[in-house]
Amino acid sequence: MAADSTAEFSVQQLLDTGTVAIRDIACRGECRHKSAEECPNSTHLVFPYRGVYVRHQGQDDAVAEANQVLFFNQGEAYRVSHPVEGGDASLDLVIGETFLQELAPKVQLREGGVLAFRRQRLRVDARTQALVALLRHSLVRGAAETLEAETLALTLVRRAMGERTSHAAGASQGRQKLVDRAKLVLSSDLARRWTLAEIAAEVGVSPVYLTQVFQQVEAMPLYRYQLRLRLARALDLLGEYGDLTALGLDLGFSSHSHFSSAFRQAYGRTPAEFQRSVHLR
Repeated sequence: MAADSTAEFSVQQLLDTGTVAIRDIACRGECRHKSAEECPNSTHLVFPYRGVYVRHQGQDDAVAEANQVLFFNQGEAYRVSHPVEGGDASLDLVIGETFLQELAPKVQLREGGVLAFRRQRLRVDARTQALVALLRHSLVRGAAETLEAETLALTLVRRAMGERTSHAAGASQGRQKLVDRAKLVLSSDLARRWTLAEIAAEVGVSPVYLTQVFQQVEAMPLYRYQLRLRLARALDLLGEYGDLTALGLDLGFSSHSHFSSAFRQAYGRTPAEFQRSVHLR
C-alpha cells in the first residue's frame, strides 16, 4: 500500500518471495540539497523509470534516470539530491545473494567475500527498459502470477548486466560530470525540442565539444539519449493515456506515426501493442 500522499516517499510492495522482492518507490523530490546519509541493509538493483535524481557516494556522483540501473551495495552509505523538479520513481529489486552471484558477471563484482558491485551504475538498453515496464505494469495490475513475475525479474537482472546489453561509462571525472549536467538539462523538460546550442549553453561548453564528449562517455549520440528518455517516459505513461497521439505529442514527438515508429524500433512493438500485452487497455 502506498504511503500518505503528503509524505516524501511512497512505497508499494509488488512482490516478495524467497527469490526476489520488488517494490515500486516514488519520491516527491522536494529536497534539493543532499539528503541525510542512508545505508542499505541489503544489495538493491534500482531501475529509475520516471524523473531524475543524483546519488552521491563519497566523491562519486551518479545521475539516476531511465537509461540507467543503479547498484546500492549493502552497508555502503550514500546521499541523494533532486536538482530537477518533478520527483522520481523507480522499480527496486532485491535478489537473493545466491541467485545474484549466479546472475552477475564476475567483471561487475568486486573481489572478496561480500557481494558488492564495482560501479554505481550501468546504462541499460531499450529492451531492458521495456522489461522494467512490463514487470511493473503486470504486477501493479495483478496480471502476472508469481512464477511469471519471478522469471521476468531474473531475466531483467541478467539483461541489465549483460555484456551486449549494458554499457559502463568510461571517461575522466570531469567529462563524466559534464555529461551528467547535460543529462539533467534533458531531464528537466523531456518534451522540449532542445537545440544543441541551448544544451551546450546550459552546461557551459561549445556544441562541438559537447557532442564529442557525450559520444565518448555514453557511446551514443546526445539526440538518441534524449529519444530513449522520452520513450521510457512513454512506457511509464501508457496506462494513463487512451489517446496515443496525445501521448506522443505531449512527449515532444512531431506526430503519432513518428512516435509509433520510434517506439517500435526501440521496443519491438507499437505503443498500442504494448498496452494490449500488459492489459493496460
